[in-house]
Amino acid sequence: MTVHVLIPVFNRLALTQQLVDCMRRQQTDQALELLIVDDGSTDGTDAWLSLQKDIRTVRGNGYLFWGGAMDVALKQLKALASADDWVLLMNNDTTVDAFFVQQLIDTARAHGPAAVGSVIRDESSPAKLLSIGAHIDPWRLVTRDLLDISTLHRDQATVSVDALSGRGVLFPMASILAVAGMRPRALPHYLADYELSVRVRKAGWKLLVSTTAAVYSAEDYGSTRRAMTWRERLLSVRSPAYLPALFVFWWEASNWLQRLTLPLRLPLFLVFPRLRKNA
Repeated sequence: MTVHVLIPVFNRLALTQQLVDCMRRQQTDQALELLIVDDGSTDGTDAWLSLQKDIRTVRGNGYLFWGGAMDVALKQLKALASADDWVLLMNNDTTVDAFFVQQLIDTARAHGPAAVGSVIRDESSPAKLLSIGAHIDPWRLVTRDLLDISTLHRDQATVSVDALSGRGVLFPMASILAVAGMRPRALPHYLADYELSVRVRKAGWKLLVSTTAAVYSAEDYGSTRRAMTWRERLLSVRSPAYLPALFVFWWEASNWLQRLTLPLRLPLFLVFPRLRKNA
């Protein structure tokens, strides 16, 4: 069996090199294969990747974003990978230790069938925990980190979550095949990772986070924001509030009654976000 490591990149060559070094140092009982989707980098990433004989590369047009890049990579894997293989989704602005992949595999084996994510720690202060995993409230359309609503016990090896971040998550290839991969048209970037994991959970796989497997990142990960008009906020794929992505994600995360009321609740909470505060 093989672990296929999928890494979408756009510029930030130094970060990509750092993560690749981490992957090359992995101590695991499974073979690792790296597949990087370079979505139109202009900083020398393409030239550097062309010299790396152990990395398979796909070149994008600059408009794939995270969901589209992962979709391209997963479509390539369908022709190459076995259903018994693993798929590891990574971001290039993270680092991991040498036993990271093996810790994810061990957890997935011990608790299977399961997809397994990792905690996020502060790269400048590794003892500081930044994220455990997602709790979803489909009624109020709120996602919160378990770090904000519960305490992680020192001897707690795994945590059950409602959705998994794409920053270091191991999926059985069979689970990806079962849900037919990504949906980049509706979810080109934000929520694409959560939505994929929600469908995997519905297809019968547990969603777990291994507390011993950590990715290290800057504390402000995922927080790049800029002022947007209302139109941009709802209709730009660069926006966390991109309307098609919000609707598809919450539809997948909801039961039948929540789906029935979603067309009413979604615009209500967008116009009056304070109504979600009591979640």
